[in-house]
Order: sequence, then C-alpha cells, then structure tokens
Amino acid sequence: MSVKYKKDFEQHLKLFVKTLSNHISTEDGQWSIKGFIDTYKNIYTISNDTKIVSKILEIHLFPKIVEFAQTHGYKVVLAEHQNYYPDVSLVKIDNAKIKFALDFKTTYRNPKKPFLCNGFTLGSHGKYFEDRRSTKNIQFPYSHYLGHFCLGIIYDRNEKATIDETKSYQLNELDSIESVVNNFHFFAVEKWKIASDKGGSGNTANIGSINNIKDISNGNGMFSKLGEKWFDDYWMNFNKITISKEDGTTKKINTLKDFVEYRKGDSSLIVAKNNKSEE
Repeated sequence: MSVKYKKDFEQHLKLFVKTLSNHISTEDGQWSIKGFIDTYKNIYTISNDTKIVSKILEIHLFPKIVEFAQTHGYKVVLAEHQNYYPDVSLVKIDNAKIKFALDFKTTYRNPKKPFLCNGFTLGSHGKYFEDRRSTKNIQFPYSHYLGHFCLGIIYDRNEKATIDETKSYQLNELDSIESVVNNFHFFAVEKWKIASDKGGSGNTANIGSINNIKDISNGNGMFSKLGEKWFDDYWMNFNKITISKEDGTTKKINTLKDFVEYRKGDSSLIVAKNNKSEE
C-alpha cells in the first residue's frame, strides 16, 4: 500500500510542478517578483544573491504548495526550526502514517555551460539519517516518511540587469525594474535519484547533488540504477570505513566505486556524472 501512495504522490507532484512557471514568471520568462514594498508604497529592489532569491522563491511558491496539499488530502507541516529537515512535511489528513518530505532546492545555470547548474545539497547524512528513529534536526523521524522529494527550481541569473539597490521606486515605475533572475525550470524527484557521491558543502555533513540539468530532471543520479538502499548504505557509512591499499597504506572510503566494490556489488550500475553537453 505504501508503494502505491508513493507512486501516486510522485505522479501528482510531477504534474503540479509543470504549472508553477506561470505562477512566478511573466509571459517572457522574467521573474514576476521585482522587489519588496513598504507601507509608504516604496519599492526596493533585490539582488541576485542565491540565498535571497531562494528564500523569496519559497515564499512565492508556498500558497501553491498549500493548494496542492489540500487538493490531494494532505496537511502541510512546516519545519519548526530553521535548520530542520525537511522544509515541508505533507501528512495525509485521514492517515497520519502517510508522510512525505518535501525540500525546496533552487540553483542557477552555469552561464558558460547552460546544460549544467551550480548544484545543491540534499540534506544531512548525520544523526537523523543514520538513526532513522532520531528526532534531532528533523520534523519527524526519517523512517516515518514514505518518500523524500525535492521540488527544484533552476534559473538564469540576469547578468545584464542594472539594479541599483540604493534606490527606491514608486508603483508607477514597477515595469521599469528589471528581474534579477529568469528562465525557470522546475523539477520534482526523489532526492536519492539525483545524489552524487560527494558532500554538498564545506565541512558540513551534507549530501551533494549531480549538476547536469537533464539528468536531474530525469532522476539519473549516481545511485539511480543501484537503488535507494545503496544510497542509504553509502551515505550512512561515508568516510567511516577504512580499507587497505596495495602499497600497505590505508584510506577512508569516500567514492561510490570503492564502496560498491567493498560491498561486492555491481559497480557497472554506477551512473557516472555527466558534465558534457549532448549537442
């Protein structure tokens, strides 16, 4: 039964994201958000800083997420704290055991290689990932979710936009304000299907994504042929298993190839990261 709920949820989510571009962009693909307004009707522009754009996009989309949830019989549970996973938990109204994790993921295209994006993190592989009953930094224990999904947005930065952040505008000048981002691409996919075998950011215990946009949209990550159990096993043990090298030294396992060989799996099922254009 849980498999059916998961399959239905995924189908509904994929159909839903196809409708979102019209909600946030103009007919020519520009972001409809131009800035923010105060009580005196002064408009202040925003920069293309990734964190700012990401947060405003989440706010912009949230009413649609609520609408999606209500349509399909779910209630929305927001993360209680800023660093909690996931951004949104969707809980079936008539059966609280049916839960799905939904994380917003936003990033921008590589201007020189537009078939690639900047990538993003897919959540922690720390305490709550290792101990599926843990409630540390997670809304509900990891094992309580039937699936872990990303709702993603990939966009272009408008490098030609001449934004003066020191200036305010009036409502009648709204059309003269340039959008800082445009050309949105939405996707919905289970996070394990777009994972790489490398960490996502600095020294934190975050899982990294692949960065080929077509592969992200199609769920062709490094684990996509191996399966979710391999994804879980690898990231639970990332950098924790020590093996001997031929020269007598040792090393920690932090590549999927080494891990699959160590577990005596089929390394031919590893999907190599594709950073080349198909054109």
